Parts: sequence; structure tokens; C-alpha cells
Amino acid sequence: MRTIKLSVIAAVALGSLVACTAMAQDAKDGKDAAPGKKGRGGMSIERMMERLGTELSLTDAQKPKIEAVLKDTEKKRQELRGPDSTVPQDQRREKMKAITDDQDKEFKKILSAEQFTKWEKFRDEQLQRRRGGSGGPGGASGGDAQKKDASKDAPKKD
Repeated sequence: MRTIKLSVIAAVALGSLVACTAMAQDAKDGKDAAPGKKGRGGMSIERMMERLGTELSLTDAQKPKIEAVLKDTEKKRQELRGPDSTVPQDQRREKMKAITDDQDKEFKKILSAEQFTKWEKFRDEQLQRRRGGSGGPGGASGGDAQKKDASKDAPKKD
């Protein structure tokens, strides 16, 4: 009886170990992400569309266009970050910036001036939040020296 219990416990433990290892490997390879899911702590495209639809008051005509731009941008970023990428990190950073700049150019074509201003504010807030609120080098202001100097004198918000 005791041998059977030990065998069952060992089998369950071994099965759990194998399952966890397989899940970890799939997560590492990006296989567990459903379509539209975003790795690395970012929002999924679906979630981004929900937020942008609300924040920017997107029209029904704008929504598919913005979604297409987001999908194209994410595809380019994934290719750059993928396991087959041999691009050095400093060059990768420059290319990521170019991809983001291209996305903004496309958004500017689709959005009204007021919506684009809201987009820039939303994007900067998201960047700052992802950087832990510090802004990092260049800050969420995009490196604007006047904004950086003004923010040093401003009271900190928690």
C-alpha cells in the first residue's frame, strides 16, 4: 500500500516537472502567446485597440487602419527581437526607434491633429510607466532639454 502511494506521488511529481519544463520552453520560444498577445510586458494589440479607441475616440473608419499599423509595427519588432536576430543591441535600439517613428508617421496620416496630440501623450505615459516612472536616458519627453530641466524643479508625483 505504501509503495503504491509513493509510486503515485512520484508519478505526479514527475508529470508536473515535465509539464512545467515544457511550458517554460514554450514560453521562451513564444509559442504560448495567442495571436495578438504581446510579450515583454507590453499590451496586446487587442488591449491597445481598446485603450486607443477610448483615449483617442477612434472612429469606426480609423480602427482597422490603426490596428493594421499596430500589427505591422509589432511584426517588425518581433523580427528584430526574434531568436534568429543577429543585430547588435545598439543597432537594434536604433532600428526600434525607426520602427516607432514610422508608426507615428502612419498614425499622423490616420488621426486628426487633436487625436495625434492625445496619442503622443498616451505613448509618453506608457513609456514612462514601463521605465518605472524614471523616464530613463532621454526621458519620456524624447530628450527635450527644456522639459527635462523643468521636471527637475517640479514637485514629484507618486
